[in-house]
Amino acid sequence: MEATKSLVDRTLRTLKHGDLFGIFAKDGDCRGGEDGPDGLFFKDTRYLSNLELRIGGSPPLLLSSVVLDDNAALIVDQTNADLHDAGGDRWLARDSLFIGRTKFLRSTTAYERIVVRRFVPLPRPVPIEIIFAADFADLFEVRGEPRPLRGTMEATKIDERSVRFAYRGLDDVARSTTLYLDPAPTFLSAEMARWEVDFGNAERCTILMKADCTLGEEGAPEPPHLVTAYRLLLKANRNRPVRLDSVSTSNERFNAVLDRSASDLQMLLTDTATGLYPYAGVPWYSTIFGRDGIITAMMLLWIAPGIAKGVLQTLASTQAASTDEAADAEPGKILHEMRSGEMAQLGEVPFLRYYGTIDATPLFVMLAGMYLRQTGDLETVRAIWPNIVAALDWIDRHGDGDGDGFVEYHRMTEQGLANQGWKDSYDSIFHADGRLAEGPIALCEVQAYVFAAKVGAATMARAMDEPEHALRLEQQAEELRRKFEESFWDEALGSYVLALDGAKQPCRVLASNAGHALFGGIAAPDRAERVAKLLMSRSFYNGWGIRTLASGEARYNPMSYHNGSVWPHDNALIAIGLGRYGHKAAVARIFEGLTSAAFYDELHRLPELFCGFSRRPKRGPTSYPVACSPQAWAAAAPYALVAATTGLQIDFESDQIAVSEPMLPALLDSLHLKDVAMAGFTADLRFTRKGNGVATSIKRRARPAGLVRAR
Repeated sequence: MEATKSLVDRTLRTLKHGDLFGIFAKDGDCRGGEDGPDGLFFKDTRYLSNLELRIGGSPPLLLSSVVLDDNAALIVDQTNADLHDAGGDRWLARDSLFIGRTKFLRSTTAYERIVVRRFVPLPRPVPIEIIFAADFADLFEVRGEPRPLRGTMEATKIDERSVRFAYRGLDDVARSTTLYLDPAPTFLSAEMARWEVDFGNAERCTILMKADCTLGEEGAPEPPHLVTAYRLLLKANRNRPVRLDSVSTSNERFNAVLDRSASDLQMLLTDTATGLYPYAGVPWYSTIFGRDGIITAMMLLWIAPGIAKGVLQTLASTQAASTDEAADAEPGKILHEMRSGEMAQLGEVPFLRYYGTIDATPLFVMLAGMYLRQTGDLETVRAIWPNIVAALDWIDRHGDGDGDGFVEYHRMTEQGLANQGWKDSYDSIFHADGRLAEGPIALCEVQAYVFAAKVGAATMARAMDEPEHALRLEQQAEELRRKFEESFWDEALGSYVLALDGAKQPCRVLASNAGHALFGGIAAPDRAERVAKLLMSRSFYNGWGIRTLASGEARYNPMSYHNGSVWPHDNALIAIGLGRYGHKAAVARIFEGLTSAAFYDELHRLPELFCGFSRRPKRGPTSYPVACSPQAWAAAAPYALVAATTGLQIDFESDQIAVSEPMLPALLDSLHLKDVAMAGFTADLRFTRKGNGVATSIKRRARPAGLVRAR
């Protein structure tokens, strides 16, 4: 990801609803353009780039700013600065006015209520101004991509209370932003609105603003009133089909982390024509990403299987059916990224529907197998079975182009991503001496995903009454396991190598990718134990989590995107793998480290990633400059850690909920899981620290106790 500006030099506030999201400064203003990524975005385009409030010609002074716990609204409290007349005399002392701002998003509209309340007599009317602008920059422009040519734009005052910004792009698509203001301003132009407020005997005034985004030709009706819109928003939030509030613990701070994760996930979950889909993150990835959606669904499967259903259905509907080199597409391949902005429509970036990912296809099959195992929802799996078969065919034919038994990637054009695993920076796959690997490249973790995909597909094939297909898949999985151990294990490293390059030479680099071999279950138990010890050594584990790259490697840089940083989702998947092989103490350490990192965040939120510097006393982790926050798979990580530390397993076929060697991290004395569901029954489980162990008890069950067992 290109980075031309930092997101940590200013504290930003994020709101999202559907395909609309807003990035605001703490004071509620947005100052986009050269100053940063602020603004109101819809369908990968910035529809409002500037919005600034002025009281008496000066910016208000910030008192407080907070996004509500449910992410429904941004609340900003301000007061006035000292105001002077033309001669320099102060006519209004600071702190004479209280300014309360409430901002929220619904559908295609950003709403704001500004309440100004006086606490002293005012000798003259108070000018209140809102300055606004819209640049209709494509999201990739905001991220730093230059554009020599752009479309045409105009700003028009429509009537005494509304202004419209209109843009017709080079793609010949009309995009517009309409501002509605109540009451009508004293003065209104295409750049600003001003009210001359004479408080007189009144103690307060209220200004309402709506910024409505329209894609396509004009003609949309005015959005509903602010009060109506907020009631509809809260009602929709209450009626969400997904519940993520069924975990509580003895640690209130960790409960706050879970609450924030739940709110972030609810905000990122977006209704699509094929079901709920977790958009990857704000601001850069507020759209459908295949890999991100799948991994988020995997981590939430035990608590919200409906998300996995939406992800599977959406990715099945967008699966590639033909070869398109510009999009890195081949029949059966699963989507990487989908964009709808002007640059994508014109092909200036290749992401309209882009398939340049090597791991989304096996992960798609893997998720389908996990979903069936937990829910027994054969109807959904049967509906997408042709897509699963097509994905398996892609793995065997296009994914393994040279027929060596491993799945490799090599971009089809120079415009595509050079690296196509989850570590997709140009320099993330390299040899021990720092030389970049040349493709086709077979990544360590991808082979683990393929193994797990074929094991899961065998189970699904039997459910489809295809026993011969199931047997063939199991044989292929075992053959892949054998070849993987032969080609990827490096005895001197004591780990699996990062990758094999195009000449089948191993990239003898210690990277967190090896931990995904445990997640996929392909690793031999004795080698899994050695990998576990290595990942928890000081070269990897920095006190907050496992670095993406060991500290002694040639390209190690704790400030890099993929070569030494700490990613919560990476750690969560590794923790699941460690738990699978019985290394629960390591799981507990990862749990404690990531949770402690979240404690230092103002909103108790885990970001997309943070820098890999070692943990120091009385200091939090070092922020990464352009990390998305919130990010879906980071928000899902605490739920994955809960499942990993308890050893929770839900199996429809055996009709049981099981826990395996549960261990609580030091920060928890108890953990309560409510309404753990499977096949139409639910149970409440409680885990309580008892000496050096953990006691598990069933607090409530809707079916006989034999269906819930601890082992």
